[in-house]
Amino acid sequence: MAYYLSPRFLEKLAVHITKNYLNLPEVRIPLILGVHGRKGEGKTFQCELVYERMGIEVVSISGGELESPDAGDPARLIRLRYREAAELVRVRGKMAVLMINDIDAGAGRFDALTQYTVNTQLVNNTLMNIADNPTNVQLPGSYDDTAIQRVPIILTGNDLSTLYAPLIRDGRMEKFFWEPDRDDRIGIVGGIFAPDDLSAPDVTMLVDTFPHQAIDFFGAVRAQIYNEQIRDFIYQVGLENVSRNVVNTLTPPTFAKPDFSLSHLLEVGHRLVREQRRVEEMRLANEYNRVLQQPQSNSTATDGFYRAYSVRDEGAHPGSSTGENSQFKIQNSESAQSTPQAEHSSPLTGTSQATIPTSLITEETRQHIHTLLAQGYRVGVEHVDARRFQTNAWKSGPTFSEQTVTSVLDTLAQCLTQYTGEYVRLIGFDPKTRLRVLEQVIQRP
Repeated sequence: MAYYLSPRFLEKLAVHITKNYLNLPEVRIPLILGVHGRKGEGKTFQCELVYERMGIEVVSISGGELESPDAGDPARLIRLRYREAAELVRVRGKMAVLMINDIDAGAGRFDALTQYTVNTQLVNNTLMNIADNPTNVQLPGSYDDTAIQRVPIILTGNDLSTLYAPLIRDGRMEKFFWEPDRDDRIGIVGGIFAPDDLSAPDVTMLVDTFPHQAIDFFGAVRAQIYNEQIRDFIYQVGLENVSRNVVNTLTPPTFAKPDFSLSHLLEVGHRLVREQRRVEEMRLANEYNRVLQQPQSNSTATDGFYRAYSVRDEGAHPGSSTGENSQFKIQNSESAQSTPQAEHSSPLTGTSQATIPTSLITEETRQHIHTLLAQGYRVGVEHVDARRFQTNAWKSGPTFSEQTVTSVLDTLAQCLTQYTGEYVRLIGFDPKTRLRVLEQVIQRP
């Protein structure tokens, strides 16, 4: 099967790998190349195509190997694999690379709840040390200072910002954001359906029909086409006879070529999109967590209160009829009696808010901020462009240095101005449990 290799991807990796094997005087060359981008866009597969095209030996490490019950094992593994790659260059006389897949999943820190272990710290430090001394990589207990071959390191991940900042600085790591454009997507999808004789116009129509889907979506569509034949096979032989007809048999089942017409592919694609939306809409974990947060009601307590949270961003998918239907209810003796006069007299407000443009911050958003801060919660903000809004891939916005109404409104107004062409979402969360109590889209492009 002839797979498509993006010229941009090939050029970036080829230049980085070749440059690390050249002796360029007075030039400091970053040892590490970090390939990052959205999930399912084929970063690892494109790397493998480059290695095959250039005849490069690959020594791989998975992000799952960067943690161990024994402190120091992952760091030692990185050094060992690096030296193995250097030995391959010496023995076989071919270029080699050390590739670490999903580095952010193994060594990244996504939020305050992510456990930061000794191994995580040692992995970051080991990669920094190798990047600074690529020809002097020793194993624990070995102090042989004989220089070894310099070997470039390729990292793949979705979010490199979760890694230790000194590791990803420009002197140590060169970054490459992989986001296939339309031509790349058409070429890659054409390679996926090459054995099925799908015409070029049909491939273009398929890509244009699902412009916001990742590359692996089209691979999933192709795999789904075979489901009908497999289902018919199961009913034909009987459920109790499937195992004997599939496992350790001299005559494995064969299937005729399925229907790979454009209409059939579009039907399957839309079905997968509907399943994606159901996952995004359900968010049962959020509902379960909110139930755990609710205090036990006490009818005899005079000062008891009941909190009801209903967080749902109906606008997180293109098929939403309401566009936005976020609700946030906090009812108690104080908030239920809040009035505009009480709002201005609250100690949280500090100074006058006349400088905040009313066209940017609605009264509903202001009331949410007042209520959240009055209940002891903290406020944050997230933003996303129109394309990533379809996949619900939000980015964290600027931090609020002070959790006062005036400071929050000032920062929020600046954020809305800065991200005018993007979606902006207001976040409310409990600082103790780090669980969210509010998610509401407050700006749409």
